[in-house]
Formats: sequence, C-alpha cells, structure tokens
Amino acid sequence: MKTPLSFLVLLCSYLAMGQTNTYKISFENAVHHEAVIEANFPDLDMDTISLRMSRTSPGRYALHEFAKNVYGFKATDGKGNPLEVFRPNPYEWKVVGHDGTVKISYILFANRGDGTYSQIDETHAHLNIPATFMYIAALGERKIEVDFDVREDLNWRVATQMPLVSGTTYTAPNLYYFMDSPTEISDFTLKSFDVGGQTIQLALHHNGTEAEADEYFERVAKIVLAEKEVFGELPNFDFGTYTFLACYIPNASGDGMEHRNSTILTSTRSLANGGMRRNLGTVSHEFFHAWNVERIRPKSLEPFDFEAADMSGALWFAEGFTSYYTNLILCRAGLISPKEYIEGLTGAFNYVWTSPARQFFNPIEMSYQAPFVDAATSVDPVNRENTFISYYSYGSVLGLALDLSLRQKELNLDDFMKLVWQRLGKEEIPYSIKNLHELLNDYAGKSFGDDFFNEYIYKSGMPNYNKLFEFVGVELQQKKDKPYFGASVSTNDETMKGTITRNPKKGSPAYTSGLTKGDAIKNINNIPFEAGQKFGDYLEQFAIGDSLQVKFSRFGNEKNAALTLEPNLNYSINLMEDLEQEPSGDMLKARKEWLKNE
Repeated sequence: MKTPLSFLVLLCSYLAMGQTNTYKISFENAVHHEAVIEANFPDLDMDTISLRMSRTSPGRYALHEFAKNVYGFKATDGKGNPLEVFRPNPYEWKVVGHDGTVKISYILFANRGDGTYSQIDETHAHLNIPATFMYIAALGERKIEVDFDVREDLNWRVATQMPLVSGTTYTAPNLYYFMDSPTEISDFTLKSFDVGGQTIQLALHHNGTEAEADEYFERVAKIVLAEKEVFGELPNFDFGTYTFLACYIPNASGDGMEHRNSTILTSTRSLANGGMRRNLGTVSHEFFHAWNVERIRPKSLEPFDFEAADMSGALWFAEGFTSYYTNLILCRAGLISPKEYIEGLTGAFNYVWTSPARQFFNPIEMSYQAPFVDAATSVDPVNRENTFISYYSYGSVLGLALDLSLRQKELNLDDFMKLVWQRLGKEEIPYSIKNLHELLNDYAGKSFGDDFFNEYIYKSGMPNYNKLFEFVGVELQQKKDKPYFGASVSTNDETMKGTITRNPKKGSPAYTSGLTKGDAIKNINNIPFEAGQKFGDYLEQFAIGDSLQVKFSRFGNEKNAALTLEPNLNYSINLMEDLEQEPSGDMLKARKEWLKNE
C-alpha cells in the first residue's frame, strides 16, 4: 500500500511539512503482551479531534477490528488537563475542548505475529502499524516520528522501512507511509548485499545459528536477482533500501505480507526444521510484489481505505500472476528442480479446473470476493467449496497459460511484465483491467489479446493445456482410474463412523445423492469401517461404476443414500521423459527458455 507518488514528490512533501505528529511505544509489560502508546498531535485547528484505529491493513482486503485490543485510553491538552472523550462508534474516539494540542495514551494488547496483526512478548515486538497506532485521518499529510522504547535488557533493536532520525526514533513522510511500515523489534540477525547501488537486507529473528542465517540469505539473494531479471531492474526503493522482516519462531503465525520497501515473513518453521527450503516460497512471492501490486498498482486500490474493506477486480493479476512466478523463480534460481516445479503445478491446476465455482464467477468476480476470504472470519457457514476459487490459484494457472501461449508465438510473459512495468509501474500510474487488456494487445497483437481477455478473464473459459504443456515437453494426464466420491470424510475410531467435514462438491456423486456436510456415515454396502482406516483407503474396495448404499445419520436420524462412483477427474502433470516419452529437441529448447534452469 502506498500513495501513488514518485519518490521525488514524496520527498518534497516530506521536507515541506512543518508540523509533526509524534508517537512513543514502550514494552515494560511485554510478558503479558501489552504495550503502552503515547502520541502528541500539535497545532490543531479543528474543534473536535477524531482518533481512529484502522479497520484494514495494507496488503489485506478484509476488515480487521483492531480497536478491540485497545483499552485505558486517556486524552489531555497541551498543559496536561484531561479532555472530554466520547465514542460515536467502535473504531473512533472523539476529543473536544483542547488548546490546540491533544496528547493521548492507551494500552494495546497484541499477541498474533503475522502480516496483519501485532505481537508483543519477551521474544519480540512485532508491529503492524494499523494494528498498533491510532491516527487522525485529517492529518494524513503530516510528518510522523515514532520512538520505539526498546527493551535493552532483551537486546532489542529496530528493523523497519522507515528512515532513522536518531537513537530509536524513526520517521515517515505521511500517514500512508507510516501505516505501510511494519516494524520488527527483537534480537535479530541482519544480513545485506548491494544491487545496483541499493541495499537488500534481511532482518532475521530466529532461534537458529549464524551459519543457517548465512545460507538462507544466500538463497534469498538468488531470488532477488532472479526476479530482477523478469523486470530488467529493481524498483527505486524510496530510501535506497529494501528490508525482509523475517520471524521464524514458534510463537509466530505463518504469513507473508508485502509493503512498499519491505515485507513481513512469518513462520513457525525454523531454518533447521524445513524452513531453509519451505519458507522461500513466501520470500519469492512477497518480493515479486515490490513490482506487481506495490508499483504496478490496481487503480481500484487507490487510495487505500483504512475505514472500509478494499475491493479490486484485478487480484487475479496482482496476486495470481505473482503466484505464478513464485515457484517459477525458485526453479530459475536453482532452489528447486524443474521436475519439482512441473509436478508442483498439479495442486493448483486441479483445484482450479475441477472446481464447479467457474460456472458462477470469472477471475474478476473471484477477485471481488477478497473482502470475504482474505483472512476474513465469519460465524455463519459458507459454500466456498462450490462457489469460490482463490484468485491466487486462478490467476496463477492463467499466468501459466498466458506464458506458454506467448512462447508459442516466440514471445513470453517476462517481456509482457517488463512492458507493464515500463508503461505503468515505473511511473506508478495505477491501472485498470482495460489497461492490461490494451497492453497485451500492444505486445502480442489485438487478436491474441482480445481472445485471452474475452475467453479467460471476462469469461471462465479453460485454455487448451494439453497443447500448451506439450510445447515444453510436459504431459498432462487425466487417468480416471480411481473412484471419486466427492466429499471430504474424516473417520473416527471411537464412533467407527466417517463424518463429512466439508460441503460436497457440486455435481459429485456425494452431492447428487443428497449427502451433505455433517452427515455421519455408518457404513457403505453394509461394510463397516476398520479401526485406524482412512476414508480414501476404505473407498478403494469399491470400483468405478459401483452402485453404493450409504447408511448415515443426520441430526440423530438414520438415513440411506444411493450413489454410483465416478472416475476421479484430477490431472497429473509430469515431464515427458519421466513417463518414458521422448520430448523433441524443440520441446526441450522451449522448456529451457521457459525455466532458465536446465
């Protein structure tokens, strides 16, 4: 999230503002996840001051009620006199009767370390700014200074994309930049390297060794350089530095979240326990966002709204195409093999193309669902199994299709992304979907661009993946040799029943038979479950085409359902040579140009 300004304009604004809002945050009660926050707002010319906690967070699209963790609020004027405070809604504190200055203090409870929330304990102060600091929207263009009163007894230091003023005081040119500046305060390890005069650094908070940190940063550097090749250059980071804020600790929650000149990376996996390899996918995805979403920015997300959900129809491109490059970059950087990359396409491919949800929404409309699914919560049950495909996955397989289609024309997606960067991202011109359509027409020809958008973006068509994969010596197979039930079933050794745990997929045998989520299957064809038996193993005793009688209970009532097992429609994706097929020289050449690894 950012204001759509060039660095020059941003810096001029930064120097021009005379008034400064100041914050101080301290952590004496970190063991109980509390911080004390103080703020000073001088030179006020409005009678009533509206202080708010944000309801959204940069990079997220759903609502998050950060105000729920604020208590002990107090407000005084410049002389320390208490001020009247009233609450017009759950997110706002209105203050009246000031003398031109309002000073506030409050306690924040914070105990979730991820890309949205804040976490305070004796291992770190992991701060997402919207989840931490109140703000005055009317003062959005003022400069901000924040003093992080670190716990010296815990060897804490500060890592953030905000530039340092002195000591532990950092500054932001305006409210937008402040809200977009996550901060990690801990006893972290700092690694850095130079790329074209800019600094890429990793602030790594983990429980591992220095040798592990060195090895991991070498891999991070390979990702940075491989992604730079896609666009031809790094963005001009506002203060010449990009910072990875990585927390790989047991009390974190797995996540990744991009910001203008930094990104948050959180995982419970240590580098020694699988994280050296598995955490790199998040690194790859989030750094790609430094171009695609931070600077190649959907117009629908500008300006970012801190008071309401942010909806965009372009997330299939902003998030989905980024997801396409996530593992492709790992392959190009030599961090996974071509075989691993190709076979790793299978999960997203099956999820998208076997989903009944495409009959309801196209990729643009799937993107509109973000406020309901992007770390959003709901009490009432939903039917996502049948109505929603993640715009991450949907956009990823469309990015794959576009790349392979372009390569058949001796073009490629890398060069299209370079064009989007040069025309829009580099100058930070927010785009519409129409802009993307027109750029693809410019790059690949009007007929090609129109066909792609009309069939796969404005509609929910499915490209001919068999032909696309064959071009690079990859085999797409649909074996149809395993029976398909159509519902997730969890067996229980105590009850000896199998409970349907998710809504059956629309059109599947389970769905058409009338089975639904919550039904407890007692047996099929009078054959009971065995102790420790998984439902997939239980189902293997039946064959495709078998007519089954399912005995189950629903709301305490015994019922029966009849269904016929159908073939499983899932695909497998493999290198031709792994299936004892011989790819041609042209296929291998096209694959090498695509993966840039072999």
